[in-house]
Amino acid sequence: MDGRELVRSIKVFGSARGLRTVRAAWRHRRTDAWGLPPEGAERARVPGLATGAEALPGGGIVRFARSSLRIRVSAGGAVFWGWDGAEPLPSYALAGEAPEPDPRASLEPDTDGGWRVVSERVTVAVSRHGAVEVRTPGGVMLRRDLPPRWWEPVGAAGAEARWVQRSEVPADARFFGLGGRAAGPRLRDGSYRLWNTDPKGGFVPGDDPLYITMPVQFVVSDAGTHLAFHDNSWDGQVTLAEGEEGAGSGHDRPGTSEVRMGGGPLRCWVVVGTPARVLHGWAALTGAPALPPSWALGPQHARWGFGSAAEVRRVVAGYRERGLPLSVVHLDIDHYDRHRVFTVDAERFPDLPGLAAELREQGVRLVSIVDPAVKAEPGNAVYDGGRAAGAFVRDARGGEVRGEVWPGECAYPDFTDPAVREWWGGLYEERLRQGFSGVWHDMNEPVSFVPFGDPTLPRSARHALDGRGGDHREAHNVYGLTMARAGYEGLRRLRPEERPFLFSRSGWAGMQRYGGTWSGDVSTGWPGLRASLSLVLGLGLCGVPYSGPDVGGFDGSPSPELYLRWIQLGAWLPFFRTHSAIDAGRREPWEFGPEVLEHARVALAERERLRPYFETLARLARMTGAPYVRPVWWGTPEDRGLRDCEDAFLLGDALLVAPVLTRGADRRAVRLPRGRWYDTATGRAYEGPGQVLLDAPLSRVPVLARAGAVLPVRGDGDGPALEVWAPAAGRTGGGLVVRDTGDGWEPAEIERYQSRLVDGRVVVERVTDDGVEPVGLPVRVRGCEGA
Repeated sequence: MDGRELVRSIKVFGSARGLRTVRAAWRHRRTDAWGLPPEGAERARVPGLATGAEALPGGGIVRFARSSLRIRVSAGGAVFWGWDGAEPLPSYALAGEAPEPDPRASLEPDTDGGWRVVSERVTVAVSRHGAVEVRTPGGVMLRRDLPPRWWEPVGAAGAEARWVQRSEVPADARFFGLGGRAAGPRLRDGSYRLWNTDPKGGFVPGDDPLYITMPVQFVVSDAGTHLAFHDNSWDGQVTLAEGEEGAGSGHDRPGTSEVRMGGGPLRCWVVVGTPARVLHGWAALTGAPALPPSWALGPQHARWGFGSAAEVRRVVAGYRERGLPLSVVHLDIDHYDRHRVFTVDAERFPDLPGLAAELREQGVRLVSIVDPAVKAEPGNAVYDGGRAAGAFVRDARGGEVRGEVWPGECAYPDFTDPAVREWWGGLYEERLRQGFSGVWHDMNEPVSFVPFGDPTLPRSARHALDGRGGDHREAHNVYGLTMARAGYEGLRRLRPEERPFLFSRSGWAGMQRYGGTWSGDVSTGWPGLRASLSLVLGLGLCGVPYSGPDVGGFDGSPSPELYLRWIQLGAWLPFFRTHSAIDAGRREPWEFGPEVLEHARVALAERERLRPYFETLARLARMTGAPYVRPVWWGTPEDRGLRDCEDAFLLGDALLVAPVLTRGADRRAVRLPRGRWYDTATGRAYEGPGQVLLDAPLSRVPVLARAGAVLPVRGDGDGPALEVWAPAAGRTGGGLVVRDTGDGWEPAEIERYQSRLVDGRVVVERVTDDGVEPVGLPVRVRGCEGA
């Protein structure tokens, strides 16, 4: 036991709760002592030499002396391989059935006793020793997975084999992804754990792991872009090392990835192509991102510690009186009755439905926090209902697993059980009756407060795993994902005419099907500001497009400058919410002085002006899988200089945002992709690729628009309009627009526009299947002389 952690536990939670966490930690340790298979001798195994093969649709099975490998290329070009009989299903990541195999791809003999599968988009080669190489159609290597190694327990019933898979990528490749990582978005050499974890307080770029880990690698090299996903939810570790190109006649040293898992299947998906095509294929495999209602794309405000309905009204009135836009207010655990989920403190919030209706008339929605831990107390309706339904996680002897969380001693629903998901989803009817328009899942790694050991459930805790049965070693990383599924499906059943709004602190591959996420408790400070951008970019490359940080940081009190720079970053991110801890400083813009208030007003107003653009990006994310926020190399991954750019981003195709991430900066360097870019503040044009130095006064951050871009904005009277940036001479431009059709399930039409120069004048036209036609919307041209 770490004595310092014990002291911290007692200090933070109070002596009584601190001692209860000690008892919980010892209880979990005892539970695992008799609930897990004993550790013992292991036997190492490798595949051995190939002995034969069997062709199947899309690929086939290659047999080795001590294993077998299933290879399949899908009709969409995604590659699956699995060892020891592992198949694509069952999987918590995949959306429905596995994709159909490519009927034109087949397994055929290769050189030196190996085998290969050739398809239109990719070639997969298997060596006679079991190495799997993914190549472009032209034969250039993208990824080479070396023969794996297993360590199998000897004579231990129920024990799982652990395994390691080492891979090589081109020497110039850069790694991204692995879920929400504070250090990045480019992942440097080092080890990254695959175990969703509450970091116990504010985190900074050096802290790892965090709330969302995924075995999803997004790899960019000169040879091409690919995504590799090891479909295994067990505790694991990924060790990355970038390669090095040989100088002169020296040899290249390839980049390497080593994936180690404590158990579970050894299977992998690989998707290749341009960044846009890769994420489109990934979305086809794991599910289209949930579409947030339009109001969820506006400014949002939260605080742990509003304390009362009167305080909520005061804050909303403060926004209204100062002319600041506000779309959503979030209520944290302090609005519950003694922190118990699906309750209301009637003294502090005597008429919550009335408050919600009052705020909705002002254009402000209420969103409720929902934690998974249920107070284990007879008489608590949720606990009694769950116990009667057999809904809670149990240990290997059938006892109810308990943990210490905000309400006290708690039980945990087993969301890997379909019946439990249905029961839990029905409980959201209470939230809807209280007037809430959406939910915010927290503490769902899941968390159990402990002064030592892992702050979660015992690893031996039993889970249904959708009929397969297993323990928390396999269920832990998908706990938040399955909770999100329960909430999303429940909201759909309860209010089928509206799109659910749900975001979750924890999750796993495929979580975008049910909503988005946020940073969690990012530390208040300049490192936390930088981590905020890293998280959003990294999650977007893992298929989760809707995310954002706690603007201002979760803990502590930001300086006026730091708060303003955070507001200016958040205004350009998909999920734009201020939030803070109960003992932290306030986050209302007027709390930081008149200068910050006026500059924050500009950022909030620009966010509202661009709301139609965000709505378009949300629709396109659902249709294509492309994130709203993209690395600057998105359209030109072959540009090595852009691969290393981590302090700027593209918002869609049209805008490049360069936030200020360092104290005292009033200018900053911005690396431009190829093409012409306009400084939206000055109208000055710059030619890329290259680097420019731009002014970044306290009043704004540099934002550049791509020449020729056509993007939707709010015009006069809040009606839609088009903002068009003049194309360069001899070039054309354009853009896509998807108009808001409400917060239901109405289909939306993609409108295509093109821009071109005719005799020095910018012409904008709508492009349809029948040709071009007049725009039919107000148009403002920028980037021309006098515009």
